Amino acid sequence: MTFRARIAVASAAAVALAVVLASALVYLIARDQLRAPIDEALERRAAEIAGGPLGEYTTGSGESYLAIRPEFGEARGYVQAVKVDGTVLVPFRQDLELPVDDDVLNFASGEGAGSWSDLTVADTHLRVLTFTYGDGVAVQVARPLTEVDASLERLGIFLLLIAASGVAIAAVLGLLVSRAALSPVRRLTETAERVSETRDLSERIEVRGRDELSRLAASFNTMLGALEESTRAQRQLVADASHELRTPLTSLRTNIEVLASDRALPPEERGRLLSDVVEQLGEMTTLIAELIELARAEQQSSEPEDVRLDLLTADAVERARRNRPGVVFSMEIEESVVRGIPATIERAIGNLLDNAAKWSPPDEAVEVRVEDGSLVVRDHGPGIAEEDLPYVFDRFYRARTARGMPGSGLGLAIVRQVAEAHGGDVVAEQAEGGGTRMTLRLQPARVPSSS
Repeated sequence: MTFRARIAVASAAAVALAVVLASALVYLIARDQLRAPIDEALERRAAEIAGGPLGEYTTGSGESYLAIRPEFGEARGYVQAVKVDGTVLVPFRQDLELPVDDDVLNFASGEGAGSWSDLTVADTHLRVLTFTYGDGVAVQVARPLTEVDASLERLGIFLLLIAASGVAIAAVLGLLVSRAALSPVRRLTETAERVSETRDLSERIEVRGRDELSRLAASFNTMLGALEESTRAQRQLVADASHELRTPLTSLRTNIEVLASDRALPPEERGRLLSDVVEQLGEMTTLIAELIELARAEQQSSEPEDVRLDLLTADAVERARRNRPGVVFSMEIEESVVRGIPATIERAIGNLLDNAAKWSPPDEAVEVRVEDGSLVVRDHGPGIAEEDLPYVFDRFYRARTARGMPGSGLGLAIVRQVAEAHGGDVVAEQAEGGGTRMTLRLQPARVPSSS
């Protein structure tokens, strides 16, 4: 059963329950209202009988009858007196005698004041009031409920028809309402199915209103946008990596083919070719390692923790000094705690230091400063051209001045990826007096609330 059908069935069931309860309540109220005049008439008749003498007379044939004025008339009601010995007296011409049970005899013996009951005698439904008259006699007055039963039967049929109509209307309205209410879900389902079939992540759902389903559609659109951007970035990464690997692979293949050929090469040329092969292998190794680093960062599953940014920076500077002994690093660090993953933050710091060291003149220091969750790395090199500043953190982007230098063009892209993954950012700008200043800002650690 579809969700739409379940909503229609649920609404119809709810309406049916409400209609049934309302119909039952109406039926009970109508029955009480129709019976009320009969009960009042019986009470008046009982009061008249209790207030006067209760006579008995015997006919010439020896039959005894109750001597009482027929207030109801022969067709409207019945009355009988029951003695404590079980003898029953009815008025003359009354052809119906009410059954006598132990309760009636108890009333005749003076136990109890009176009671109401419904009896069916000779296919006639009666409303009966029994009360104690005195002197070992109980009196029963009764009135037929034929007209009341007929009215209640007609009312029951009407209520049944109304309930059935209400349930049918509720089912139809439930289908219409569920169709209108679930239209955003239907559009979302259709879009998801189209995306699954066509792999086209540019599909979007038209968002109308501001209710929960509209928010769901908007969230779905956001998810599709994120997937589309991720897929685009993945394809771009593969294309860029293929392009970047093509040149060194082609050159490497050419050099290896020359070395493997039968040509006699001078020792100097063979040494130069071997040096080129080693250098090209090193570049490819660096490029592949950084591609793997990018992929790992995108799939990072480690839980963030509080990290001392100043200590990580100090360790990274020490490694940079060992790897680049010709570069001077100066540090100005303050205790700073950020929230993140230590290994990825350390890689970002190392990339910033390597980039600064690559451009730093031999007689100038790379300045490193840490404070308030920020790392600032400044070099005194030629600086970045104004037109290159917006692109320095793009994957594989290399300024014209950097294309002759070693590097993959992924180091700064990894820095930006780490910054964004930690809720921060990284900015490159021209420093006063020349050189480049890069600022990495990370999310500060959570301060525990005092209780």
